[in-house]
Amino acid sequence: MSLEDSPARKAFRWHIPVFLAPAVIIYTLVMILPLVGTLQLSLFRTADGASHFVGLDNFRTLFGDPRWASSFWNALRNNCWFFLIHMVVQNPIGVVLAALLSHPKLRFAAFYRTAIFIPTVLSFVIVGFVWKLILSPLWGVAPSMLDLIGLKSWFTPLLGKETYALTTLGLVSVWQFVGIPMMLIYAALLSIPDEVIEAAEMDGITGIAQFWKIKLPLILPSIGIISILTFVGNFNAFDLIYSAQGALAGPNYATDILGTFLYRTFFGFQLQLGDPNMGATIASMMFFIILAGVCVYLFAIQTRLRRYQF
Repeated sequence: MSLEDSPARKAFRWHIPVFLAPAVIIYTLVMILPLVGTLQLSLFRTADGASHFVGLDNFRTLFGDPRWASSFWNALRNNCWFFLIHMVVQNPIGVVLAALLSHPKLRFAAFYRTAIFIPTVLSFVIVGFVWKLILSPLWGVAPSMLDLIGLKSWFTPLLGKETYALTTLGLVSVWQFVGIPMMLIYAALLSIPDEVIEAAEMDGITGIAQFWKIKLPLILPSIGIISILTFVGNFNAFDLIYSAQGALAGPNYATDILGTFLYRTFFGFQLQLGDPNMGATIASMMFFIILAGVCVYLFAIQTRLRRYQF
């Protein structure tokens, strides 16, 4: 075959690496290198001012030493409960709000969307401090408001009791972030083709039945994405607990999650000295937990949801 008949070689597209390079460099510097450094730090232990390679001994200490293991499992249980509150309360409420706000006959829908979404732009510190003031039994407004309607006897210091503290902070977090799943589901509902809705109406499927039989299956991929984002966000949580309950995550570590446990271990707090190696071990476990959850979603759940996509 002559050179004239051979297929022409495709020119290398230099613009692709050029445009990708800034994002790749920034992501590597901000995410990849710190992650690798954290995993590496978890394999060492500092003694007599020198760092020694110990392999997986720090992980054995975390799970085998009763003092470390009890704190870790307590933080992990609290983190799972914190995540469950968001999955059971926040995301269903977000779906309901999105369905209501997408109704074409609803007036002032834009105002409602804005009002619900505003708390998401507030600082964690502001939210935690304000709600701590609201629920305070000494100077909070909650006792006074209940007193106005004759229900002051029902008031209890929610953030001061081990039974209620974590659930209360979880609901505060739901109040702050319910606008995010609401907006994502709202966008998914608006993307449903009008032809599908019109066909359903011609078949007599309207109202709530239309949402359950037509719209909900079509927005399942969006709900799946929201669920995995909720999982990642909650297992990285720290700010709200710290701003409301401090690094000790009281009362009696009842609100301690992996983020606050990591903070106390790595940086130290009050009389507790910081241990960067054990802190890196806890951070590595947080990474493995999140990675496992994401892999389960990608390989076991997302593949089943693809059939609902347009």
